[in-house]
Amino acid sequence: MKQFCLIFFIIMNLFSCEKKETFIPRNFSVVDIETLYEDTLLSVRAIEILNDKSLAFAANNGVFGLYNPNKESWVTSKQEFDTLNLHFRAVAHTSSDFFMLSIESPALLYKTGDSGKMQLVYKEENQKSFYDAMRFWNDLEGIAIGDPTEDCLSIIITRDGGNTWKKMSCSDLPKANEGEAAFAASNSNIAIIGEETWIASGGKSSRVLYSPNKGKTWKVFNTPIAQGVATTGIFSIDFYDALTGFAIGGDYTMPEDNKNNKIITIDGGKTWQVVAQNENPDYRSCVQYMPNREGKELVVIGFNGIDFSNDGGYHWKHLSDEGFYTLRFLNDSVAYAAGSGRISKLVFKE
Repeated sequence: MKQFCLIFFIIMNLFSCEKKETFIPRNFSVVDIETLYEDTLLSVRAIEILNDKSLAFAANNGVFGLYNPNKESWVTSKQEFDTLNLHFRAVAHTSSDFFMLSIESPALLYKTGDSGKMQLVYKEENQKSFYDAMRFWNDLEGIAIGDPTEDCLSIIITRDGGNTWKKMSCSDLPKANEGEAAFAASNSNIAIIGEETWIASGGKSSRVLYSPNKGKTWKVFNTPIAQGVATTGIFSIDFYDALTGFAIGGDYTMPEDNKNNKIITIDGGKTWQVVAQNENPDYRSCVQYMPNREGKELVVIGFNGIDFSNDGGYHWKHLSDEGFYTLRFLNDSVAYAAGSGRISKLVFKE
């Protein structure tokens, strides 16, 4: 027995002495940009990478489409509703369905239909309606958020795979501050990790709403980001894990202002710290963590260009002046980006 214990002790010490592989951040200096789709009449602010790695988008003029990277081919269509010129700025997906949500009134939410056409599953008629972003926790439960129509942000939730949606009562949500709304700039002011959810508001008041339980209950946290007028605040938020998050924005009418426009949290959104004060990047409309990079590598994008950080957002390198509104990562060095009149593939290189 003593001999066994001695062998066990030696084995355990051998394992404990193994060196943990050190994470080495990459230092990207170039981003190659390949245009995949062009239409000068479109403003594309909502893209989504589906489970099969194809790319879906929805835009203005009722246009939506799907890119098959294996065949390098596009299929596009146009959604019509009466005589309206529908403008989609929020999209999401489950393993089986694609969803798109229009801005303004009436707000129209469509999902993939059994007939091959998009099926209308939610309609909201209110002159104040303006939906900004949409995400799913899993194949059954999803959330979309929009500007206040009463005295709270508009939040609608599905628990049946997107077949039906219900708007939350303001009695169950934090009360909105005067002039507080959200931005439909990049479909990225909702972040989800597991059952936890963060929503970024903007405008005269810019805060973070937090739910630990897939939208059943909510808290709200203040932020130090630039705010005070309707064009300021958080435009995009992302979380790498349940503690580490980053948000960016500023004032889109003063796009070269880089004061108080980048904030970071390491406690799950309870508190936020301004980083890279008075340093680039300036106003940006979308931030995304690069996958599987320990929360150290991020990319922000906007109509003034593309920037990269390899230290969690404290310092940044400007990679390109090419302007886009939004991006989503396919892997840890390849992303799709969309903007005015185009959708492109981005490849980050050292």
